[in-house]
Formats: sequence, structure tokens, C-alpha cells
Amino acid sequence: MAFLSFFSFKPADAQVSINLGINIGSQPAWGPVGYDYARYYYMPDIDVYYSVPTHQYVYYQNNTWIKASVLPGRYGNFDPYQSYKVVINERDPWLRNNVYRTKYATYKGRHDQVIIRDSRDEKYRDHWDNGKHKGWDKQKYKEQKNNGGNDGRGNGHGKGHGHKDKD
Repeated sequence: MAFLSFFSFKPADAQVSINLGINIGSQPAWGPVGYDYARYYYMPDIDVYYSVPTHQYVYYQNNTWIKASVLPGRYGNFDPYQSYKVVINERDPWLRNNVYRTKYATYKGRHDQVIIRDSRDEKYRDHWDNGKHKGWDKQKYKEQKNNGGNDGRGNGHGKGHGHKDKD
């Protein structure tokens, strides 16, 4: 009987892993463009991780890693819309924090990353204007795209504007 239970359970595992392939709708508006899936964002400016699936920050405090939906007061001046984020698709990346802190130290203070809120890529349409699409003109978008995609507001395509880490 246990033999049959084992086989009936396996297809459910496969189905779950397929559903985890894209999470664009779960990514916050301040996330970097260009990623169909992101498990964590590492933010070098404050040495903190953000879990996209659980919408929680992971930060170091009192010799332990804490998970919380908001950052503590010591991060009061931090603005995720203005900071650089590195996509890391690894389980519990903070366990190798020394690797990520060293590897991405040069990204501290950078403010040149295009974020989802500022992209007009069709795949991020649900993020624009809180899903209301105010001010979005599909015809104007197509014209801009056909003219090289530059609308003069610094919006980009995501190429060269982020790093993906799958260590």
C-alpha cells in the first residue's frame, strides 16, 4: 500500500515545481526588470535580503537572521525604489552572506537600475498605476517600442541593468 502512495504523491511534486517558474506578479514594483522569476533580492546598500514569495525582509540582528514584513527603524532612510537589487535564486542565501556582501559590494550606492514600476514592458502591465493603467496608451507604447523604446524618461529593457545570481 505504501508503494502506491509514493507514486500517487510524486505527480503533485512535479506540478508544484512547474508552478514556481514565473512570479512576475509577486515581484514588488521596486524590483529590477528583466526577471520572470526571482526568489530573493539582495540589497547591498543595507546588506539585507527580500523574499519575493513571502514578501519578507531578512536582516541580521543580535547575531541571528530575522524575517519580518517591515524593516526595523534603523533602516528608516532606506528607499527600495532608489537602491540596487541583485536577484538571487538560492535557498537561504543569507547563510552565505559573506560571499554576497563581498561579491556585490561595488553596487552600494548605485541608482541606475531600472525597476518594474518604471518599465513599460507589457509583462509588467499589472504593476503600472497600481493595476489601474492610468495614463497608459497602448498605441503610444507600440510607437515608442518601434522607435527603439526610448521615451526620454530613462525607461529601459533590463539588459545590463541587473545581476542574476544562481550560485
